Amino acid sequence: MTGAPRFRFLAIAVIFHLVYIFSIFDIYFISPIVSGMRLFQIERPETAKAPADRLVLFVGDGLRADKAFQSHPEPYPKSNEDLVPRPLAPFLRSKVLEDGTFGVSHTRVPTESRPGHVALIAGLYEDVSAVTTGWKMNPVDFDSLFNRSRHTWSWGSPDILPMFEHGAVPGRVDAFTYGAELEDFSQDALVLDYWVFDHVKELFAEARTNKTLHDALKQDKVVFFLHLLGLDTTGHSYRPYSKEYLHNIKVVDQGVREITELIGSFYNDDRTAFVFTADHGMSDWGSHGDGHPDNTRTPLIAWGSGVAKPQLYPGEIAPGHDEYSSDWALDHVRRHDVDQADVAALMSYLAGVEFPVNSVGELPLSFLTADVKEKAEASLVNAQSILEQYRVKEEKKKTAELRYRPYQALSDNDLSPENRVAGIRQLIDAGHYEEAIEESAALMKIGLGGLRYLQTYDWLFLRALITIGYLGWIAFALTTVIDLHVLHGRLRPSRTLVGSLVFSSLLAALYASFVISKSPITYYAYAFFPVFFWEEVYARRNSLVAGRKQLFGHVTSGGGIASLLFNGALYVGILESLALGYIHREILTILFILGAFWPAAHGLSFLQKHASLSTTWFLSCLAMSTFTLLPALKTEDVNLILIGGGLMVVVGILYLILEDFVLADFSWTEKPASRQHHLSRTLVGIQIGLTLLSMAITRSSALSLQAKQGLPYGNQVMGWVVLVVSLLMPLAHRLQPNNHYMHRLLVIFLTCAPTFVILTISYEGLFYLAFSALLVSWVRLEHVVQNFSPVAPAINKEANGPITESGAGVKLPAPFRPLTLYDARVALFFFVLLQAAFFSTGNVASVSSFSLESVNRLIPVFDPFSQGAMLILKLMIPFALISANLGILNKRLGVAPSALFMIVMAISDILTLYFFWVVKDEGSWLEIGSTISHFVIASLLCVFVAALESVSAMFITGVEVNNPVARVITNGAVAEMLLEKTNEAVDQISATVDH
Repeated sequence: MTGAPRFRFLAIAVIFHLVYIFSIFDIYFISPIVSGMRLFQIERPETAKAPADRLVLFVGDGLRADKAFQSHPEPYPKSNEDLVPRPLAPFLRSKVLEDGTFGVSHTRVPTESRPGHVALIAGLYEDVSAVTTGWKMNPVDFDSLFNRSRHTWSWGSPDILPMFEHGAVPGRVDAFTYGAELEDFSQDALVLDYWVFDHVKELFAEARTNKTLHDALKQDKVVFFLHLLGLDTTGHSYRPYSKEYLHNIKVVDQGVREITELIGSFYNDDRTAFVFTADHGMSDWGSHGDGHPDNTRTPLIAWGSGVAKPQLYPGEIAPGHDEYSSDWALDHVRRHDVDQADVAALMSYLAGVEFPVNSVGELPLSFLTADVKEKAEASLVNAQSILEQYRVKEEKKKTAELRYRPYQALSDNDLSPENRVAGIRQLIDAGHYEEAIEESAALMKIGLGGLRYLQTYDWLFLRALITIGYLGWIAFALTTVIDLHVLHGRLRPSRTLVGSLVFSSLLAALYASFVISKSPITYYAYAFFPVFFWEEVYARRNSLVAGRKQLFGHVTSGGGIASLLFNGALYVGILESLALGYIHREILTILFILGAFWPAAHGLSFLQKHASLSTTWFLSCLAMSTFTLLPALKTEDVNLILIGGGLMVVVGILYLILEDFVLADFSWTEKPASRQHHLSRTLVGIQIGLTLLSMAITRSSALSLQAKQGLPYGNQVMGWVVLVVSLLMPLAHRLQPNNHYMHRLLVIFLTCAPTFVILTISYEGLFYLAFSALLVSWVRLEHVVQNFSPVAPAINKEANGPITESGAGVKLPAPFRPLTLYDARVALFFFVLLQAAFFSTGNVASVSSFSLESVNRLIPVFDPFSQGAMLILKLMIPFALISANLGILNKRLGVAPSALFMIVMAISDILTLYFFWVVKDEGSWLEIGSTISHFVIASLLCVFVAALESVSAMFITGVEVNNPVARVITNGAVAEMLLEKTNEAVDQISATVDH
């Protein structure tokens, strides 16, 4: 395959998949934000007051609902009495039992700080992709409670507060933040919450001597926001069941008590409403982001002015409770659950301000102490604000559609929003308040249904277009593989005028509809690719016919056809089983156990001839099968880290001792193809030393962090030095290269070993060893299977296969053999190993599977992008091993460098298409988050493989394998080889003519 077609194919693969990843956001997760809505507020007489003059919002970042309400022993006991479980938040519990209303606030994915706070304060759920916009200075471009207030004072993290300050009316929001250096995962995070409480106290102390500030604080419609990040930071570092996290709950509870008493004494008017909640929860392994229930269930407690007292049911279980709250000892208090966006509506009502214009929250009436008339008025205003969003969105959609299909429930004259609102107003005026509340609640549901209808208006068309696009890519990729690697490009595309006109007209028609509809620019890309792919497939139809004859020409008997169909069904079945493996990791265990017996399929004579290699493969498969049975949720285990690192060192030492044996293809009788290089052996020794040093640094850093002594600066510096130097070691090996493929694989293995030690928290090092052993066994086994198999003579003969035919019918040779059906099985093995690299040490499809403990050894201060980059580096290491091994396997099998990669890129989108159709934007948040991440990972697989193809070329440059074709290519002697083979072919032609 020449460089230009190869680069073109890879470029198309990467661009296509990156563009199509965004399709789920255009289809399933369109931004709900629109502008131009009118504001709605409860109309009260001038003498009437709002439920409260001011509102205080406490957000315990990362606080789970169960941990807030459960009883636990004293985290740091000093006596036997401290071992008796008791509520760790007694003040908040007293509000639940005596003064306010409580429940569980259910968040949505992604369970991250930005979208959680947007839902709480603005009342809307950002589209899922909004989490990628980051934190800190990104201003919100929608309305919020803070923007509706007369003034808001806020204290907390620099990652959250600035986006609300800069997104509001200038001067309306004051944000007091600590320095980012305080968000240090190696230090006690209590300082973050103490900072907030202390600065709130300072503000009110200053107000006693500062008249301007005093007067500002005494106004109505003011909001105080306390962002308490300590719980989230502590949970990440120590887990939410740790004594540190539980102690942080006590600190937060005491701080809330003090601030509540301070505000009460400052105002002394009982006109303050308080809300305590969280932006998201936290999993047992100290992370969040996905839709696991521990991440989506947060506490909600409201008390003070305008808030209803608790509803008590002595001696019985109150409504709202389930198994989740059975151990809270609050069964006799009614539990009122809400959606997170409902909190914004609740706070807006209590503070007496307009509902944020983008809010989709439904006012939880059970939290209010208002009379039934007030509740009816509030419900109607809530419904009007939601209908206003529907009105604006519908008008926008009407102007963009040729034939707009209205939402049936709000389209008829009698059912129009105006008539429905007027009907509810008549009920209120007539004193039918309960009925008005019911009608308003029903109208809100209809309004939300209308918003949903407009959100999904283009679903059918877009999903069909994307599906045709993915099918087109699969067809295009397979056609390209056949054309370049089966037929060696001997047939040129055959385009016709009619075909070109048909495809061009189709694309023009699609683009014209997009222009009229004012569709996003991404729609044009979604339409371009299907037309482009299918036009290419049509133009290469002759290649498909010729490829079918070459690949399947030997299948003529009924038994052969039945065998082909069976193997094809089995092939697709394995691919589909990998889709289930995204949810049930045990699928990979089954595949590895079955794969362990693969050598036996070649007969007893094969096992006898290659007993040691088959045994190594068998044991490696069994070892790999265990990792997907281990829990994906890991805690730090220094001993396992050291065992894994120690075994990596042993591998390096054994290589130095047995280098001649290894380089002689594991034979005691043969001599190695390349002589020993003393400098190369010295560099291997240095790599072993770096691995030992990484073990010592990791042990010291982990123990120091566990003891809360922080990360020693020397450890941090040396950790970075070891990581960088180890990754640069392959460059040093170029000084005196040893090009044997086994030596190259060992260098790559030791290059990544220190990084893997530093960034591991448990058994990942053992996985690295087992995975490396399996890959080396696979490379060697595929080679001997090809030589042993009955089809091997044909395959080897085709290593000098055809690119053209002479007039006498004698085929001229190519430097690479053409692909056969045998290679499809090799590609499938590679694809399974690719999945194993993703899922053997955790569920990569879940954002929550990433632990920051290892990253804290290098970056102890919170920095989501830098820490995320380190986690991705760890994730990529197994893929570096895969790419190097597959590149070497390409050479050993005599196929073109990109041939097997291209097959995998073609078949990978069978998974992508499956996950595209199962993406959910409704249901449980666990399901929504999982389906999104599954689709993104499956779609990125093709991009990964394209990148791995480039990485493979870099890793195996100059490498030597025991294959004559590969050797001449490595040495740049392709032209000489072709000339030699061509001369042989000419001699054969002459002999044929003479006869």
